[in-house]
Amino acid sequence: MQKWKSLLASTAFIVSPVLMANPLLECYPEWQKQARSLGMSAEITDTLIPSLEHLPRVLELDRRQPEFTESFAKYFNTRVSDLRIERGRDLLKEHSALLNRLTREYGVPGQYLIAFWGLETNYGSYKGTMSTLNSLATLACDPRRKDFFTTQLFDAFYLLRDHNLDPSTMVGSWAGAVGHTQFMPGNYRRYAVDGDNDGKIDLWNSIPDALTSAANFLKNLGWQSGERWGREVRLPENFPYLELVEKRKRSLKEWRDLGVMTAQGSKIPVADMQATLILPAGHTGPAFLAYDNFNVIMGWNRSEFYALSVGHLSDRINGAGRLAVEPPDQPRLTIAQVQALQKQLKQQGILEGPADGILGPATRQAIRAYQQKQGMIPDGFPDPSLFKALNISLADEVSSVN
Repeated sequence: MQKWKSLLASTAFIVSPVLMANPLLECYPEWQKQARSLGMSAEITDTLIPSLEHLPRVLELDRRQPEFTESFAKYFNTRVSDLRIERGRDLLKEHSALLNRLTREYGVPGQYLIAFWGLETNYGSYKGTMSTLNSLATLACDPRRKDFFTTQLFDAFYLLRDHNLDPSTMVGSWAGAVGHTQFMPGNYRRYAVDGDNDGKIDLWNSIPDALTSAANFLKNLGWQSGERWGREVRLPENFPYLELVEKRKRSLKEWRDLGVMTAQGSKIPVADMQATLILPAGHTGPAFLAYDNFNVIMGWNRSEFYALSVGHLSDRINGAGRLAVEPPDQPRLTIAQVQALQKQLKQQGILEGPADGILGPATRQAIRAYQQKQGMIPDGFPDPSLFKALNISLADEVSSVN
């Protein structure tokens, strides 16, 4: 009980003098009731929960996320840097004994685990500094993703109980992810493993725990041992972009019959595997065939840019060379600009539904139809030439779309 009493005296958890302005006040009773129904201790229900603080900065970061979309080149080049590749290669050697064991036990090659580590925290150099409990409480009391973050908050409570963690040292990202490999509390509870056999699981301070947990998580997501994530490929000049259905899987033989080749210009191998074609920057950028393990990476983080970065970084760490086609420099698009694009496509009669600013399958298919109509390469990608053809300026922010 003393640890929980001292918690209230720490600067991270002091109850604000202007308590009545605290947005969490309306959520405390609900959380306390739920905690009691789950049999949680009075330390959590009566001491910890009323001490949780609202962090406005967390909501600012949450709201900012969808406002701008980085270009693939910007995202990719920032994350797959020469420095990160070299450091990853050094760590692959340094932890070879551990990584070889994890490959045998979980089927995940070491270069992938190093790549996840590199993208999540730059190999542990920055694991986040925000209070995990306060961040989760702020998001759990916000209506946008209340259910998800309420579950994560209670998972964090269980971590306190089951792993004897100190609330004041539970720090991580603004969204509540923690440790070397940035596990959400729910994944920490379900997939974290004591990799160094010291009798406890510590994803903040134990590299063996963090990497073993990552391997266990990927295995449970469905990692296919002995298969790669995907590969860069080359498309023929007469490639039938218009006939492609968004994210449709085809066998490697089908892709080969369509003229798809390796990035080096040889025939792609024929194996009993399905693959999806990904053009993250349109026809002028690199093309990739993504296999089942790519979808597993997406289970860790739903961003295609992230998954491509993990895949290529792992290849580079394992000794592969650069992409054959470098991502072109392209502007990032605001939601308002995408809405303006959708509005024009609706006026053309080739897009139905709302102008919501989301580049989903329907919008991309409409882009293909418009590109085909205009004699452009119908890759479904909103490049500057498309906006120019539709008289939409990318130079200035589009202020509003009716």
